Amino acid sequence: MLTRAQGDADAFAALTGVRVDAAECVAGRAALLGLPAPHRISAGGATRLMRGRDAWCALTLSRPDDIAAVPALLQRHSVGADPWPDIERWVAAHDAAEVTARARLLGLPVAALGETPAAPSRRHPHGAGTAPRSPAGLLVADLSSMWAGPLCGRLLARAGATVVKVESPARPDGTRCGPPAFYDWMNSGKLSYSADFDGTGIRGLLAAADVVIESSRPAALARRGLGPADVAPRDGRVWLRVTGHGTAGDRANWVAFGDDAAVSGGLVSGDDDAPAFCGDAIADPLTGLRGAVEVAESLHRGGGELIEVSMAAVAAGYAALPKQPQTVCTAMPAPPGRAADLGADNATVERLVAEKLAATC
Repeated sequence: MLTRAQGDADAFAALTGVRVDAAECVAGRAALLGLPAPHRISAGGATRLMRGRDAWCALTLSRPDDIAAVPALLQRHSVGADPWPDIERWVAAHDAAEVTARARLLGLPVAALGETPAAPSRRHPHGAGTAPRSPAGLLVADLSSMWAGPLCGRLLARAGATVVKVESPARPDGTRCGPPAFYDWMNSGKLSYSADFDGTGIRGLLAAADVVIESSRPAALARRGLGPADVAPRDGRVWLRVTGHGTAGDRANWVAFGDDAAVSGGLVSGDDDAPAFCGDAIADPLTGLRGAVEVAESLHRGGGELIEVSMAAVAAGYAALPKQPQTVCTAMPAPPGRAADLGADNATVERLVAEKLAATC
């Protein structure tokens, strides 16, 4: 696995001149936070692998809303302080298709082992192209959260792009409220822009941006008129959409986090009879690295593309590789600089946007 991931890292280096250590990308969070090795409980503790009546499933309870939905999942009025024993008994009594269908109806991040096949990223025309470019000097609007999208933004910042981390003041990136070391690792070196997603500020930023990174479900931005079809065109723009399970049919609405997305793609250690989690939320860093390569390659082609990268499909691609003995990866990132406070760079971002838009006219 690390060999293929380093292949992506080397491809990014060839296009940008920035050396990337794939082992650091994959294992950095666990090393920074001292997370335990995963087995059937994920390294972060929020996801569990459980045997259903006919197959293995993974369920993530990382958000307050996820925990609040457990009684409805189990069709009970309430559950105990630790819901996992009840969940495991319920999963064991149902087929995987029943488990995933009911959990997804409630908006829970869930997966059946190996349900997603490997597939390449999808590319769609998105405006006119330009001459080949590198990320250096470009304006990147990073609307993503958690790990995969922010890692892509971080790598583009290292390649010389001006990356703007966009967060809603009402709902900032969830990792901002977690251990600072991880948030800083993903977001130091980015400008922080805080704005209401229903306001005009983000629309202006998107119109000025050369690259957009987003990880919302497609309908979420479209409802606000902020989807790729709604924003004023810009020659050469690359729009990277990171999804959990793709955008086809019902999959567009499936919620995913790195651990359950990896299980969906079949990327686990052990075998189908005795699986365990493979690394820490492994679909996240592998997708972030792949997304950075996709953006750099698109810019080299002249851009003008919407690129869709599915975490589950990326994981499935790795799962399809020949099995090799698992290597414990403990690469420690250099101590990160401190990420900017929420909204600290609003004035700077608004000035950059005004200058970019004025230069376009």
